[in-house]
Amino acid sequence: MATKKKDNFQIYVKQIEAISKVANLITSGMYLEELLRLVVQVTAEIMNSKISSLMLLDPDKKELVVKATQSISEAYNKKPNIPLGEGIAGVVAKDNKPICVLDVKGDVRYLNQDLAKKEGLCSLACVPLAVKGRVIGVLNCYTSKKHKFSKHELDLLTALANQAAIAIENAELDLRARSAEEALTTRKLVERAKEILSQEANILPSEAYRLIQKQSMDMRKSMREVAEAIILAKDIRLKKNEK
Repeated sequence: MATKKKDNFQIYVKQIEAISKVANLITSGMYLEELLRLVVQVTAEIMNSKISSLMLLDPDKKELVVKATQSISEAYNKKPNIPLGEGIAGVVAKDNKPICVLDVKGDVRYLNQDLAKKEGLCSLACVPLAVKGRVIGVLNCYTSKKHKFSKHELDLLTALANQAAIAIENAELDLRARSAEEALTTRKLVERAKEILSQEANILPSEAYRLIQKQSMDMRKSMREVAEAIILAKDIRLKKNEK
């Protein structure tokens, strides 16, 4: 009896550590892909699952897309997107409610029956990833044998999903902020390069801009790279003149 209590305590500690690990991702500053991989690895480990996968919702296409899994199965990693409201994952995302299935191979709602048979997938727990009631994806946990997920296991998976959703939202906001900052920097560099070309070639700013565009296409480089090269060349000439 004492051994069982000790084992239960160790399991409890391990679960708390897993939730804490995912919670720490909220302010980690990790890039999204790296963050998603860590989430599925932690989920697979703590749930002892055959496959753990994370699908994000493409809001434009209204489809769930596999973004991360710890599985090395190429077939699973390349499985088709799931329309919102279709299949088990699609219903979970639409209704913002978890679903547990004892055997996906015998459930007509499961869209990838052939894949399930090929990969030996059996029981499934699918929980929504939601931020302030807005679903951004789902977290899937598969077993290789029939397994009835307990309330405790479902609560644990939901807790992991909740922490993961916040971390993902933060990572996406950070990515958008970085993209906006990079776009602003690019605009400033192109404007500076356009000004240099306009003055040195005695052409209109609009013509200078078209020249930068043409150079970008001909050299297969970004406009930012072309602009940086023009500015650098100008700086080198100025330094030579100073000497």
